[in-house]
Amino acid sequence: MAGAEGTKAARKQAYFTKLIELLEEYPKIVIVGADNVGSNQMQKIRVALRGKGVLLMGKNTMIRKAIRGQAQNNEALETILPHVWGNIGFIFTKGEVSDIKKIITEHRVAAPAKAGGIAPSKVIVPAGNTGLEPTQTSFLQALNIASKITKGQIEIINDVPLIEEGAKIGTSEATLLAKLGIKPFTYGLTLSTVYDNGTIVDPKFLDMTDADILSKFNRGVRNIACVSLAVGYPTIASVPHSIGRGFKNILAISLAVDYPISATERLKSAAATKAAPPPAAAPADKGKGAGKPKEEEKKKPKEEPKKEEKETQEGT
Repeated sequence: MAGAEGTKAARKQAYFTKLIELLEEYPKIVIVGADNVGSNQMQKIRVALRGKGVLLMGKNTMIRKAIRGQAQNNEALETILPHVWGNIGFIFTKGEVSDIKKIITEHRVAAPAKAGGIAPSKVIVPAGNTGLEPTQTSFLQALNIASKITKGQIEIINDVPLIEEGAKIGTSEATLLAKLGIKPFTYGLTLSTVYDNGTIVDPKFLDMTDADILSKFNRGVRNIACVSLAVGYPTIASVPHSIGRGFKNILAISLAVDYPISATERLKSAAATKAAPPPAAAPADKGKGAGKPKEEEKKKPKEEPKKEEKETQEGT
């Protein structure tokens, strides 16, 4: 008996030591829910996480005790304590949390609906041919599912919301889904909370891209600039707008009173250049023979005076 207790105490001490070492070594912790996860599935996840993270399960009381002890050296760890409840585990990592999420998502498995269980999501039976024989019509009628016989098989007329999220799964619903060969649920580790260097992060932010983050940041900067300009309180976001507005006012006054400054002179020069008419284009030559008539006129000898004019001149 004493040997068993000694072995149990040794296992606890080894667990505490390992957990403390992981808390000291890794800056990021992904807290995951482990409901309905089998041992075989858990082993596959551990293998997939090799080189990227370390999965550690344990009793919540032991985890809290270890975190409180380590919080003396790192007070930020106390932010994890409110999230240590239920059937959870820790994944310690130094890399990107999005990579851990991808591994967890890839290792979710389809599962049938079990009578008496709680539905983790809404279940809708799609319309179409079920493959069931006409003898099963009464079974569908008991569940208020409209159907018809098509080519010797039962066909569901419309999509049927069968089970609501969070509702208890009945025997009839579970039997129908089994007959239709539908596995409506997937089970695996689920992201609960992310601890990143002392900050608790909601897992939904892991789906954000760099473009989403940049868009939200720009929107925030615009809002700050608008508020600053409205109340007349200068900030880093509003100063560029104030400078630009002031420069425009200076240009307007300079042009109105005809007081030259370098900026207005450049504007006037650009406007004058733009308003000046384009230079007249030289007339295009019409063919290769263009210009020859004038040359021929020069080379052409003068015509002799007519005979009558010549006689008149001699008589004179």
